[in-house]
Amino acid sequence: MGAAENIIIKLASLHDVEGIVKLQSKNQKSEGGTLSGELDANQIQEMMKDMPQIVALVNEEIVGFLLTTSQAVHKKRKVSIVDAMFTSYPGNMDSYIYGPVCVDKTQRGKGLAQLMFQELLRQEPNREGILFIQNDNEASLRAHEKMGIKKVSSFNFNDKDYYVFTY
Repeated sequence: MGAAENIIIKLASLHDVEGIVKLQSKNQKSEGGTLSGELDANQIQEMMKDMPQIVALVNEEIVGFLLTTSQAVHKKRKVSIVDAMFTSYPGNMDSYIYGPVCVDKTQRGKGLAQLMFQELLRQEPNREGILFIQNDNEASLRAHEKMGIKKVSSFNFNDKDYYVFTY
């Protein structure tokens, strides 16, 4: 285990959608995870046409993903919690939504979120990304602090508090 594992970080392709959906459903709140929403395969494919989606693979299995959404795609589908984030911090005209990001339980603590983030920055240099994290999600807050993402705002949604970050 550990360093001997061959971790591949790459742009997601249509071939990866099924693995993204599977990992996402294993990490929903109902399963004890921390993801606040669930995207179906069609939504993920729509996002892929528009923005880079990053995946982490070990032994050809998806063990992590970092999804992004442009404001144009978001406006077509309107997600209430994302609207609340933009009300709290509107960002610039060209900014995009970072997340959800998810790493399989078996791979946490190995820096995969940071590796996927670095790949995203290579794909979308000098462009503002905006994200939110529930204020009690310590692991995610720590991971994103290490990435140098700065807190710019906060909001409340469905009686939960969230921080808004940008980079």
